[in-house]
Amino acid sequence: MESHGVIIKAQDYKENDKLLWIFTEKFGKITAISKGSKKNKNKLMPLSMPFSFGQYMLFKGKNLYNLTDGRIISSFQGLLKDFEKLTYGSYLCELIDISLPEGEVNPLLFKELVTALYLLNTDALENEVLIRAFELKLLKYTGYGLNLTSCASCKKAISTSEYINVNLYGGVCESCSKINTVEVSKGAYNTLRFLSGTSLDKIYKLNITREAKDEIKKILTYIIATSYGRKPKSLELLNNL
Repeated sequence: MESHGVIIKAQDYKENDKLLWIFTEKFGKITAISKGSKKNKNKLMPLSMPFSFGQYMLFKGKNLYNLTDGRIISSFQGLLKDFEKLTYGSYLCELIDISLPEGEVNPLLFKELVTALYLLNTDALENEVLIRAFELKLLKYTGYGLNLTSCASCKKAISTSEYINVNLYGGVCESCSKINTVEVSKGAYNTLRFLSGTSLDKIYKLNITREAKDEIKKILTYIIATSYGRKPKSLELLNNL
């Protein structure tokens, strides 16, 4: 079996082996053993590094996959040299881990992850804006996308709003109930709408106020934690600095 994949998590396993969590384009998120990959000269070592994006040859065993061969397309190892990028890269991978069950195929989300890692590695976008944009794509492609173009309650078309219903995943018009909503400035709402409807590689640099960034972060953090039942932990250290 062969598929493009990204190593989203790796840990030591037995003497010279590693246990890998790979988000693959064809088979979804899988768990695989990489035998001997802790040895420096082993051909599987570079394929088993966190963030590595490559073509993976896999053999499906009784309980786990076995990584047998492959080639690196991009190692993204530049992320390891910058603490902020390392933290954000780990967060991207953690989001994939908590949002997808084993074996659920999601090629659109796979493409978004690879794009996000490339952008993070090349400084094409402000890191925080990139992360917020990816969170919106994650929600969209796992069934929790925000509806920001029509009222989440009555379905009337809206161009902006000052309320988002966190249970109905969308903006609310002036006429509808504000129960289960959070207030949001029009600037933050319009930014959410733009990021939600724009591909990652077309966002470039946005001029977003600190207040709007904080609003968007608060909303998306809450929705992610409640939607997937687990709160990501990768950003905790960065947030405390």
